[in-house]
Amino acid sequence: MLFNTFQFALFFIIVYSLYLKSNHRWQNAILLVASYIFYGSWDWRFLSLIVLSTILDFYCGAKIYNSPQQSKRKTFLILSIFGNLTILGFFKYFNFFASNLQTLLYHFNVAIQPRFLNILLPVGISFYTFQTMSYTIDIYRKKLEPTTKFFDFALFVAFFPQLVAGPIERAKHLLPQILSPRKVTLDKFYQGLYLIFWGLFMKTFVADNLAQIVDPVFTSSVRLTGIRVLFALYAFAFQIFCDFAGYSNIARGLGKVMGFDIMVNFNLPYLATNPREFWQRWHISLSTWLKDYLYIPLGGSKGSKLKTYRNLIITMLLGGLWHGAAWTFILWGAYQGTILIIHRLFSPLLAKIPQPKSALAQKAWFALRVVFFFHVTCLGWLIFRAESLAQIGQMIHALVFSFQLMPPIAAQLTPSAYLFAIVFWLKIHIKDLPFHTAVLLIIQWYQYKKNDLLAVFNSSTFIKVIFYYTCFLSIFFFGVAKKIQFIYFQF
Repeated sequence: MLFNTFQFALFFIIVYSLYLKSNHRWQNAILLVASYIFYGSWDWRFLSLIVLSTILDFYCGAKIYNSPQQSKRKTFLILSIFGNLTILGFFKYFNFFASNLQTLLYHFNVAIQPRFLNILLPVGISFYTFQTMSYTIDIYRKKLEPTTKFFDFALFVAFFPQLVAGPIERAKHLLPQILSPRKVTLDKFYQGLYLIFWGLFMKTFVADNLAQIVDPVFTSSVRLTGIRVLFALYAFAFQIFCDFAGYSNIARGLGKVMGFDIMVNFNLPYLATNPREFWQRWHISLSTWLKDYLYIPLGGSKGSKLKTYRNLIITMLLGGLWHGAAWTFILWGAYQGTILIIHRLFSPLLAKIPQPKSALAQKAWFALRVVFFFHVTCLGWLIFRAESLAQIGQMIHALVFSFQLMPPIAAQLTPSAYLFAIVFWLKIHIKDLPFHTAVLLIIQWYQYKKNDLLAVFNSSTFIKVIFYYTCFLSIFFFGVAKKIQFIYFQF
C-alpha cells in the first residue's frame, strides 16, 4: 500500500475518521490495527517478523531494567541485539554471504553448493529493526525506562506512517507521544496537509519523472558517453532525494494531522559544503543512529587519529551494508568513509584559507563549495545506483575518457549552426531535467534564505496560493500516473 495511491488515501480517511472520534486508549488500538493492516498489505506472512521483534525487545527491555546484576543486563541486551540482527541477516544478507563464500572457496578449489533462499525481502525490516534495537540499548544505558504497556510498545514498533522507510524514530522521542494523549490542533492539521502535499509533489512530479532519465542509462547495454552519464547522475541525485525526502515529508505530515511529531529526516542536504555537514542534513535519523550506537561506542573521535579514521570507516562500511546486500553498497560506504577522513585531514588547511570580505564574494565562495561538493556527492551516487562493480568502472571510464559535448563532425558546422546543434543535443540528453527540478530548487532556496523548512507554510497567503497552484498543476498535468514504489522500500 503506497502513500501515492487512492487505495492508501481511502485507507487513511477511514482510519483518521475513527481516530478523531475515539479517546486516547482506542486511538492507539485503532492505530495498531491499522499499522498491521498497512504492513500486511505487502505480505501478511511478514507480520510474524515484526510481532516477533516486538515481543523480543519488550521482554528484553523489561529484563534489562529490572535485573540488578550487570551481567544479566548485558545478557539480555546481547539477546535483543543478536535476535534482531539474526532476523535481519537471515532475510537480507544470507544469499549475499552464501554466494560470496561459494566464490571465495572456489578460488581455493573447494566446491560447495549452498542452499539459497527463495524469499522476498520483508519491506521496511532494516528500519524497524534499528528502531527496536535503540529501545533496548537506551534502557541498558539508563537513558530510558521501559513501558509496561505491550500494545503501546507494539504501536511504537509498527507505527505505519514511518514504518516502511523511516525516519528511524527513537523510543525516547516517539514512545512518550504514544503513551500520552495527543492534541490535534488546527495548525498541526494544516502543517500536516502541507507536508503531505509537498511530499507527493516531490515523489510524483520530480522523482518519478526523473526516473525516466535515470533508468535507461543504468540499464543500458550500449556504450555510454561521459556527458550522458553525468546528466543521469544529476537526475539521480534529485530523484533519490525527492523520492526519499518525499516519503519522509508524507510520513511527518500523516503524523502531524494525528498530533504526532515525527523527526525531520532531511535538511537541505545539497547545500552542504563538506561530507560531515552532508551527513548532518541527509537521512538524519540513520546518520545519528550510526553515530550514537556504532561510531561513539567504537571510540568516536577519542584517542589517536588513526583510531578515529578506523571508526569512521567501520561505521560507514556498515552504513553502506545496511542499505543492501551488494558490493556496490559496501563500496559506497567505503567512499563515504574515505571522503569523511579526507575532510578531517584537510580541515586544518582549509581553515587557514582567507575568507572573502565582501558579501558578494562570500556568496560566490559558498556557491563554489556547494557546487564542488555536490559533484563529490554525485560520484557517490554513481556507486550507489550502479547495477554492478563492472558498471561503476565503465561509467567512470566514460566520464574521464569519453566526455565530449558534440561529435567531431559538429566542428564542420558554422558558429550559428553549431550553437543550434548544441542546444538541440542538450535537449535530447538533458530532456526535462531543468523543468522537473525548477520548482524544487526555488523552494529549497527559499527555505535556505528563511532558515525554515516550513518557510512556504509560514509565508503570506499570496505565496502559498502560488505554491499550491503551481504544484497542483504540475502533479495533475505532468505527474507520473503509474504508481512507482519508493526507492528505499528495497532497503
